[in-house]
Amino acid sequence: MDIARHLARIDELCFRPFPAGRGHHLVVLSGSHGLRGGDPAERAVTVDQYEKERDAVDALLAGRWGESETLGLQTVLLRTEREGGIPEPWAELSARARVAYVRQARGTGRWVALAVADRDAADEVQLLAAVTEEAPP
Repeated sequence: MDIARHLARIDELCFRPFPAGRGHHLVVLSGSHGLRGGDPAERAVTVDQYEKERDAVDALLAGRWGESETLGLQTVLLRTEREGGIPEPWAELSARARVAYVRQARGTGRWVALAVADRDAADEVQLLAAVTEEAPP
């Protein structure tokens, strides 16, 4: 776990301009290698590890900006599939992860989300951070 590196990356994203035409940053803080369609037991261990990393980062951010809210992404995914119109990065997060820890970064006007992307067993497991001005749906 490199929690200090994750925090530094989130801090950077809270102040970095957004790319042209995109009102958010979505980055991989940690990612597995070789788990695509691999051993389910090994995948479960990696998911657990990344959830612990997410929780550690979330606990440190709570000291700065207050407690996060847990956003169940299954509902967001269903709304995306049925209605469309769910803004990014929320639509992509819902396609990749089951839960996001979300909070506003005080003084920046931005939202920060942490999620473990493990929804697709044919893909790698990743710890994601999203920073956006778009409030959660």
